[in-house]
Amino acid sequence: MAHFAVRYTYVDDAALLDAHRPDHRAFLRGLHEAGHLALSGPLGGEPAGGLLVLEGESPEAVLALLDEDPFRKVGALAEREAREWTVVIGELPAR
Repeated sequence: MAHFAVRYTYVDDAALLDAHRPDHRAFLRGLHEAGHLALSGPLGGEPAGGLLVLEGESPEAVLALLDEDPFRKVGALAEREAREWTVVIGELPAR
């Protein structure tokens, strides 16, 4: 399994994001508990977005895991991108 960094870019609709953030975070918490998601959190600056680090077989497989994210289902994501990420210094928590 490889690690993938997924960048979310959110739409410019704070009310939509606020309304669905609890469900979005609950969904991500489930992926974390299942061992797929290592880290996640908001990215600072503009445009608003988030960064997630997941384990998977391919970028497509990782994005498929995220297809059910409530933010995606309600149209809160303007863009998402998955790229393989190799840790060179430091380490992720063991799973």
